[in-house]
Formats: sequence, structure tokens, C-alpha cells
Amino acid sequence: MTNALLVDFGSTFTKVTYVDFKTETMLSAQSYSTVDSDIKIGYQKALELLKEKANKPLSFDKIIACSSAAGGLKMAAIGLVPELTVEAAKRTCMGAGAKVDLVFSHKLIKADINTIKEKDIDIILLSGGTDGGHRESVMHNAKMLYESDIDIPIIYAGNRDLQDEIKTLFSSKSEMLYICDNVMKKINQLSFDSAKQVIREVFLKRIVMAKGIKSIESEIDEIISPTPESVLNAATLLSLGTDEEAGLGELLLVDIGGATTDIYSMAYGTPKRVEIVMKGLEEPYSKRTVEGDFGMRYSAIGVVDSISEKERNKYLKENIDLVHEAHKRHDNPDYLPVSHKDEMIDFILAKQAVKESVKRHVGHIEPYYTSMGMMYYQTGKNLHDVNLVIGTGGVIINSENKWQILEETLSKSELDLRPKTPKFAIDKDYILSAMGLLATIDKNLALRLMKKHIKMRDENDT
Repeated sequence: MTNALLVDFGSTFTKVTYVDFKTETMLSAQSYSTVDSDIKIGYQKALELLKEKANKPLSFDKIIACSSAAGGLKMAAIGLVPELTVEAAKRTCMGAGAKVDLVFSHKLIKADINTIKEKDIDIILLSGGTDGGHRESVMHNAKMLYESDIDIPIIYAGNRDLQDEIKTLFSSKSEMLYICDNVMKKINQLSFDSAKQVIREVFLKRIVMAKGIKSIESEIDEIISPTPESVLNAATLLSLGTDEEAGLGELLLVDIGGATTDIYSMAYGTPKRVEIVMKGLEEPYSKRTVEGDFGMRYSAIGVVDSISEKERNKYLKENIDLVHEAHKRHDNPDYLPVSHKDEMIDFILAKQAVKESVKRHVGHIEPYYTSMGMMYYQTGKNLHDVNLVIGTGGVIINSENKWQILEETLSKSELDLRPKTPKFAIDKDYILSAMGLLATIDKNLALRLMKKHIKMRDENDT
């Protein structure tokens, strides 16, 4: 193989990246996605732009793609205890590249079933109980889903002892049910590789077809994964490296989109002091969280809602009505800044989205008293020692104040577990999703290209 075309069918843009394996060079182009009409139109337009840039005929040995078109992969996570099996289910969904639109704990009721129907969910992840543990509520939830008229794939990832009973229950609807390993086989220990693989299979088998992407299948070799999973794989590779190529170490990746802000951390995140004890679920090295209420367009209202009234009033005195501006962006998701004031408002929104999203992503510390003196519980990741913070997404890449946006990731105190003194960089060519795809063919080449194209902040950057 001498080259490949890597395609990302996004909700807003379709991006194509050509990689020449011999010269280790790449070329990218993008065009507006056309999922609502004919996805081929946006794809062909992006290809035309790519060929214009290349200024020569292009042929492709392999064409592979990822997709977050039509809003991406939307999941409902169902578990028992919010801090345990529900949280495990949420993390599984997000690690598989999904957006968790609904979360339920304990026993489902009819209103929950109605909510699932109304939210246009793509996949339901049903979990609950450790292996050999709780049974009653898990079976109740399975029966509620079976007896409803929901026509949504259901992945069972709970107590292993109930697999046979649940298969028997769904025998007349077997096409809806997928079984995988328990996401929490033992208390506080996550095991979601099996569930992530099944989510990916369901995404490829059913969701891609449902979102109109099936029509492009004849023109490409395969659609591999949801876009966020591809980005997560790229970030993990960039951090850990390979046997032949060194990685960049522990890092944090911030991706601000129109509808969500996704945060990826590649770090162990363990306590840094002996008086701090870990509490709650174990943390994966590669972790993704997605904030569905923080985005630059569809979710701009959520960003402004997180800003204090005092601060919003301060901006009002400067003739900046953030509430009005958020609604304008929400109602016009294709809106682009046309003035310095517009750019300033996007800058304000981006800073807030980063600050709050990273704050939610990292762990937190709680003090408690013992006979030995003051001790602390740490829940979640400690990212104090992360080496590098990378920004991606249009508002960061194109902003004149990109580094100030990324500085919102920094820790303010010892109890604030965000990074302390990282270096900053940007994914200037928007290549991470493409490199996650390329890694399925050649990990070393994907890593070298990322190291080459990610732009580090230098001393002269403000």
C-alpha cells in the first residue's frame, strides 16, 4: 500500500485527508456535510477541493472513514447505583465514541421508557450488578425494555449470571439484543473493552445505515468507528507511542465543537501525596468525557447559563449581551464571526466551555478527619503532572487568542486537579480523527505525522 484516503463524516463538515506512505506527507480538505440530503454531495465536493490542492490526479489504495454525522452516536446508559454501575455505563459509552443523552439508575418506570422514545436514542446500554451480585432490579429493567414497543438496539453489560435469563426474555426480539461482558465485574473495577467492541459493531451494523451513511458504502472501503473513538485512539497513540516511536507522554486534549466540548485525558491520574486515598471507580489511562451542554453553537445557551449573573452583568456594561448572543448562535448554528465583537464573544464562550468542561473531567479532593490527623479522598483523576495540553476544534484553531483559551485548563490550587505547568499545542491541521483511522493501518506513520503537524506554542506566542 502506498497511500490512503481518510474520511471524517462530521455533522458540520466532511473532512478528507490524503496520506502518501512513501513520502510521509499528507494533504487535507473539507466541505459542508450533506447528510440531510445526500452524503455523497459533501464528500465529492471535499474530494474536488483535495484534488485542486494536490494539483495532480489522485488515486487511493484504501479509503476508510469515521462518522459523527447526524448528531453522532446517542446512547442511554442504565445502571443501578449512580456512583457505580451507572457511572461505569456512562464511561463505557463515552469511551466508545458516544454522547450519553440519558442516564437512569435503580428501577425504570414508564416515564423513563417514554423519555427514551422521545430522545431519539441510537443504542441502550443496560448494566447493573457485579458478577454474582444484584439481580432483581436488573431483571426488572430488562422486562420494562422488553415489554415496551421500543425498537432500539439493547446491549446487556451487567451481572453475568443473568445473561441466559435475559436471552430467553428477548427470544422473540433477539435481533434487538446484544450480550457482552459486565462493565463492572467487581466493585470499583471497570472492564469495558467487550462492551466498547459491541457498541462499535452495533454502530457499524445498524446506526450507520439508519443515518443515511450506507449510501456512501460503494465509494469507500469501510466505515470504522464513531469519530470521537477515532480521536481517542489517536490521542492514546500520541501519548504512549509504539515500540518503534516514542510518544509525548501524559496529555490532555480539548475539543470544542458546535454542540459539545469533548475532553480526553491520557494519564494515570493517581494521588501525588501519601495522605490522599483513592475513592470510587478506577480511572482508565485513556478517558473521554463529553459535555453536551457546552458548545459554540447548538449548545451556546448552556455555556452562558454556566456564567454567573454577576459576570454576565459585567459584560452587559460593555455592551455585550451574552444571553442574546448565545440564542443567536443556537438559532443559527452555521453562524461565523463577521466583526471583532463577534470574535470576542466566541472567545468568551470558548474560555468558559474549556474551564467548566475540564473542571468536570478531572477529579476532586475531599478532606476528612482521622485519629492520625487530616487525610483526603481523591475521586477521579489528578492531572497536575500532565505534560501537554492540546487544543482542537475550529474556535481554538482559528482564534487569535488560542493560547488564552487553553490556559483555562490550568490548576488554580493544590486541590484543583487540573494541569499545573503543561506545555500547549494545537492540532492546527485538524488531523486527529484522520490519524486515528491511519493508526489502524500504520501506527508508526500516524504517530510521526501527528508529531510533525501538531504545533507547539513557542516563546513568542501570546
